[in-house]
Amino acid sequence: MARLLKWLSWAMGIADVGIGAVHLLVGVDSVPGAGSPGPTVDSLMRFFGAIFLGYGLAWIWVAWQSPIPSRAVRLLAGVFFLGGASRLLSWAALGRPDWFQLVLMGIELALPPLYFWLANADERAVAARLWKAEETSRTAARPTL
Repeated sequence: MARLLKWLSWAMGIADVGIGAVHLLVGVDSVPGAGSPGPTVDSLMRFFGAIFLGYGLAWIWVAWQSPIPSRAVRLLAGVFFLGGASRLLSWAALGRPDWFQLVLMGIELALPPLYFWLANADERAVAARLWKAEETSRTAARPTL
């Protein structure tokens, strides 16, 4: 479980940094089905691209920690879920988006429960290793009769 959490954290971080960089560099043209709404929306998209890049860096930081901090995983997964819920709100307010946005929404709503479930896997694994090492050293330190 701890390996899966680490792998998923790295994957999320790398993907988000890449996606954020594309949105930052390309602007609104990086969004399938968006058309060309003008410089104001392009500016907004590039800004959000930078924010998403930073979000990805936060996931990479999380993956780099040992143990992976469960509170950070839950926070980042909650933000991701909020993004998917925001797409639902947009769909309700303005109508069905491009099919690709629906795929992204599905990912944003489906992955967070998995992250929440795995959130403390690495902390548990590290604690178990420490306990086992302490138990081994206590057993080795016992005098033999």
